[in-house]
Amino acid sequence: MNDIKLALLGSQGAGKSAVLVRFLTRRFIGEYASNTNSLYHKRLSIDGRQLNLEVFDPCSQSSEARCILEEPVDWADGFVVVYNISDRASFINAKNILQQIREARMDSCKGETPVPVCLVGNKQDLCHARQVCEDEGRCLAQENHCHFQEVSAAESYQDIANLFTQLIRQVMEHLKYRADRRRYSGSKSMAKLINNVFGKRRKSV
Repeated sequence: MNDIKLALLGSQGAGKSAVLVRFLTRRFIGEYASNTNSLYHKRLSIDGRQLNLEVFDPCSQSSEARCILEEPVDWADGFVVVYNISDRASFINAKNILQQIREARMDSCKGETPVPVCLVGNKQDLCHARQVCEDEGRCLAQENHCHFQEVSAAESYQDIANLFTQLIRQVMEHLKYRADRRRYSGSKSMAKLINNVFGKRRKSV
């Protein structure tokens, strides 16, 4: 059974916890402020594969608190970054979070494909109060090579289920690529070691 670890990041009021609970339980909860980090567990089946899903939902991130991101960035296999389409400040913060993820993973995972990320514009039901147009979100996602989707945690379970399913599929492909890469690197190292050992023996004969 595969283990998949996701981190959910975003500003207070973006509705990230509501998005997650909608996915996990199909129920909608009003946004609530939390001062604690939460770790959720769920078993699910995707494409016939049984998975253990862990989702880390830390307390909301401010644009100044770079240190808050260190733990989820190092731990997670993939990320959901949420902003509120009726709050431009949350969009700016999401942009900063994406940059921090990219910078952290560039340092720790050189030569690997980008970690899977989904940028989510939540509260689509508040279109009448929109401060961030959909094209802005799509352009930001393209700049950061990640998937983008607008949703309403209040109105639609299916859209949220689809984005998590797509992200989990990307994570599984990413983990497979990393495992194959490590095996290839290990095979090359072993071949080099064998050549060195037997090469020296041939020279001494």
